[in-house]
Amino acid sequence: MTDEFHDNAYAGLLVNDAHWAFGTDFEDPLAGVDTAVPDGVDPNALAAYCLMLGDDALVLSQRLSEWCSRAPDLEEDIALANIALDLLGQARLLLARAAAADPGIVPQLPDGSPVPDEDRLAYFRDDREFLSVRLAEVPNGDFAETIARILLFSTWRYALFQRLSGSRDAVLAAVAAKGAKELAYHRDFAGRWFVTLAQGTEESRRRLLAALDGLWPLRAELFDTHPIERAVADAGVGVDPAQVQDEAEAVFDQVLAAADMERPDRAPLAGVQGRRGRDGSHTEALSRLLGEMQVVARAHPEGRW
Repeated sequence: MTDEFHDNAYAGLLVNDAHWAFGTDFEDPLAGVDTAVPDGVDPNALAAYCLMLGDDALVLSQRLSEWCSRAPDLEEDIALANIALDLLGQARLLLARAAAADPGIVPQLPDGSPVPDEDRLAYFRDDREFLSVRLAEVPNGDFAETIARILLFSTWRYALFQRLSGSRDAVLAAVAAKGAKELAYHRDFAGRWFVTLAQGTEESRRRLLAALDGLWPLRAELFDTHPIERAVADAGVGVDPAQVQDEAEAVFDQVLAAADMERPDRAPLAGVQGRRGRDGSHTEALSRLLGEMQVVARAHPEGRW
């Protein structure tokens, strides 16, 4: 690999970010970057949009981290951990951007708490305040299901970030430019494994078909345009996900063709009274995930590690 591959398109956003976790570094992750909300942009809409993309990454990162020490072999164990860390890095910056755009969304903690804004948003919101898509939150299942989920998620998010790199918002543009490079790897990793499992044994193909069939109803939500997404797209700072569907579909169809598989015939998963992940309506799996993820932070809101 070349040094160019590792160029950090938003190096100015990160300060000592190599080992970020709750309480380890209280430097401003947006230091040196123009965080002013662009003219004509609603700060509340920008913050909500950043929460959507940040929550997607945070929740899926938590899910993928559950594979640590449990993957089929060491190489895949490390690969899944690296994908989780990439998404965690994206989540940190997007949540920090949300807080900078609209400080009113940041949960209040006891006076003197050292917890930075992005950590407050990660650890001190309830499930109904999370705006992530439901594809990110469902339990892992087996390795085939994880591969199918990464492929569905990364083909969509890569296309989205490619366009988002032209955002009028300097922070979003920088996060997307770097994130697209990471997502290209995620997509390649999942695509290769998808084809390998499809062309492997009868059992690996059966498991992959079952995984794709089970996840397919959650896929449509990725491309459904929420009013917030439409508003930020009209303002030139966000992307309407419906506008990247054709691009994502083309890539996914190439993988399906290589795997000699067809699309499942499954209807989209309905919401609750029309509300879905972007509206704060989730499966029970998110509540359990957050309960485990947030327990230490909530027990020690003034903690420093």
